[in-house]
Amino acid sequence: MCGIVGVMGNDRSVEILINGLKTLEYRGYDSAGIYVNDQDGHDYLVKRQGRIKNLESALTDDIHGKAGIGHTRWATHGEPSEKNAHPHFSNDKRFYLVHNGVIENYEQLKREYLGEVELNSQTDTEVIVQLVAHFVHESHMTTKSAFLKVLRLISNESSYAFVLMDREEPDTLFVAKNKSPLLVGLADGYNLVGSDAISMLKETNRFMEIEDHELVIVKPDRIQIEDFEGQERSRDSFVVDMDADAADKGAYPYYMLKEIDEQPAVMRRIVGQYFDQAGNPQVDEAILDALAKADHLYIIGAGTSYHAGLVGARMIEKYAHIPTTVHISSEFAYDHPMLSEHPFFLFLSQSGETADSRQVLVEVNENHWPSLTMTNVDKSTLSREATYTMLLHAGPEIAVASTKAYTAQIAVEAVLAKALGQFLKHPEADEFDLRSQLGMVANGMQAITDSKDDIEEIASRFLSKTRNAFYIGRAIDWSVSIEAALKLKEISYVQAEGFASGELKHGTIALIEDGTPVIGIITQDKTAGLTRSNLEETVARGANAITIVSRHLAQETDTIIIPDVDDNLTPLLSVVPAQLLAYYTSLGKGYDVDKPRNLAKSVTVM
Repeated sequence: MCGIVGVMGNDRSVEILINGLKTLEYRGYDSAGIYVNDQDGHDYLVKRQGRIKNLESALTDDIHGKAGIGHTRWATHGEPSEKNAHPHFSNDKRFYLVHNGVIENYEQLKREYLGEVELNSQTDTEVIVQLVAHFVHESHMTTKSAFLKVLRLISNESSYAFVLMDREEPDTLFVAKNKSPLLVGLADGYNLVGSDAISMLKETNRFMEIEDHELVIVKPDRIQIEDFEGQERSRDSFVVDMDADAADKGAYPYYMLKEIDEQPAVMRRIVGQYFDQAGNPQVDEAILDALAKADHLYIIGAGTSYHAGLVGARMIEKYAHIPTTVHISSEFAYDHPMLSEHPFFLFLSQSGETADSRQVLVEVNENHWPSLTMTNVDKSTLSREATYTMLLHAGPEIAVASTKAYTAQIAVEAVLAKALGQFLKHPEADEFDLRSQLGMVANGMQAITDSKDDIEEIASRFLSKTRNAFYIGRAIDWSVSIEAALKLKEISYVQAEGFASGELKHGTIALIEDGTPVIGIITQDKTAGLTRSNLEETVARGANAITIVSRHLAQETDTIIIPDVDDNLTPLLSVVPAQLLAYYTSLGKGYDVDKPRNLAKSVTVM
């Protein structure tokens, strides 16, 4: 969840570090810091609690360097504070370290090796940098050897991305990772390290991946990679084709609103990427062949990605006739069900770095089961390690609350369902004019986002002062209700839940009080009357009813009416007003929409 940036060999190091950290704000953080060294005997450490602007205000003109490391911290061990902020340092002020992840056996290491060392923080990270200093001084090791020894002592269950600096070797970054994302950026005459490509895009678009259990030596003019046994490894670089400006807010007050508004363009981009002029889906035949051999498809996701999987599973079963179940990655990783004889795994992840999902993928690979990752980030860990990848083409998503990645996941799942159904020669897939329907979806999204003022008024009237709210729906509308409730609670802190409306009478209706907002999603002919009946039951108990309804099912008293599209694609439209309701509720309460408390964008610890 934390963010790391490092630079080696550039006089603009302070500027590069600050710019990189700003692009990593989406990951969530409670403090930030940098360490820079001018390689002429001067170095500087600056850390501050709170936002990066607090760190920036503490930087004076004399703080400069040709190399440095920066970090945004999201508290795991120890409260948010300046002492617990990174970079952490050894007591002799020789070694400086930034870290993303969790060291599971840090207490054991502290007891065994650092009994006489006074620690300055409450973090697991400081134990690592103090250990490096301990082995350098007590065992007369080189920095590289000491760092390698520490890496071998860390339990394999731990997750980490480390960048270490030694003020006596200021032309070197010592880098290693396990389960946490980290990339090397290759620039002209200097090199970088970052938690993701976005953090380095203003400097370079050429990158080199780091694999787990490798030690990487980063110098201004070269990169050296070796395993923990000292065997050197070669690695090709790759290019990320992404415009750094795409990650800027532009004229928008918040990334979330920008990303909601970008959804029509995302739908059109997916059409352009995945369809030919005749309207036929373009999916790698190797993917379709592998899926056709499967007897069961398991969709793995977390949070919003899990919710997108609930929608996608219906389309895969309908058009490809392959049994499909959806699983929460953090549950599946440690308690998975009995599997079929020929499973295929589909991983959904905006970032491609979700730690719980990767834990599942590790087991999948150990058993040589085929897998496909749908992700927004090319060359991400889940993309590299899965058998196949399909990109979402949604562009950078920065706000913590996912919006366009959710709709992109559903759209690309629909592409896969149609393509696989046609590959297996199922007539339903041939009849599904998905290319045309996604065009209608894009137009419908635009119509909804053009009606922001109406939705803002609804949020102000019904949600701005409530402590709790409910979304209800049936079948595919229930799947959207779960996602809609998540959006509301994660950025406005309203206690919101999504329920299958038929289950209200089995207990949930006891929670309805005078003024409780209940939002009914109604887009399916076969369940519309039932959901309306359930909504009336809540009104009879004092609820304030709000409806999100497809046009052909609309009644005069409905609140929000959305355009008609194919039944299986209605989640792409019904979720948009829910996203806007969450946005305006948060805005009305005076919260930071993009950076909700206690949350991070990319959950890279388990």
